[in-house]
Amino acid sequence: IPMRLLLAGLLLASTTACTWVPIEAAGKAVRVIPAGAAPADCTARGEIVVTVRDRVGFYERNALRVQEELETLARNEAYSVQANTVQPQGAPGDGEQRFAAWQCASR
Repeated sequence: IPMRLLLAGLLLASTTACTWVPIEAAGKAVRVIPAGAAPADCTARGEIVVTVRDRVGFYERNALRVQEELETLARNEAYSVQANTVQPQGAPGDGEQRFAAWQCASR
């Protein structure tokens, strides 16, 4: 039984160290701006809602890693609504976050 615990621990450690959500080529051109007022020189393109796993079994994932993955997903999705900027509309909760999508003239 100790060998199974060791293997489970190694598997868990290896999955927490890597990013599960890769940035796509179109997402690389999208910037993330801080929450707050609507940005100047931008046109609203809609809202993006993204979700990732915030738990793996009984293990709660690192909150910063979850937030990074949510931002990456939002950046990847921005292309589908013709946006080049995303802005969080609140803090992540239960692995989900909402972003405003903007098309901004000045980058």
